[in-house]
Amino acid sequence: MRKFLTALIVIPLGLLLVVFAVANRHFVTVSFDPFISNDPSLSITLPLFLLLILVAALGVLAGGSAVWFGQRHWRRAARRHEADARTARAELTDLRASTAPARPDPQRLPARSALGLYGPIGRDKQRATL
Repeated sequence: MRKFLTALIVIPLGLLLVVFAVANRHFVTVSFDPFISNDPSLSITLPLFLLLILVAALGVLAGGSAVWFGQRHWRRAARRHEADARTARAELTDLRASTAPARPDPQRLPARSALGLYGPIGRDKQRATL
């Protein structure tokens, strides 16, 4: 089911990307020089679809990095809590091991005899069931 849902999303998305690339295959010049606009020294010429895909990929990487750095305190707290839990489990194991031999054996009551006051348990003098 998961593969089907993945294919249901990936295949149409791939088709849209191919159609977009075919429709926007003309070349554009991107300038990184803000001072000289007619003859920039820092420029690159590439197809428009490639430029847009690269910008989208950089946006995804920047967003992912921002979220990852923003959640660092949660990851740190999770590691700290996991270490505390591991320490507590070890202490509990040690305490159980140290108290297990120190426990006194429970006192055992003497076994009930099969004979009651009037004979076998659950019967009266005439051996009728109570």
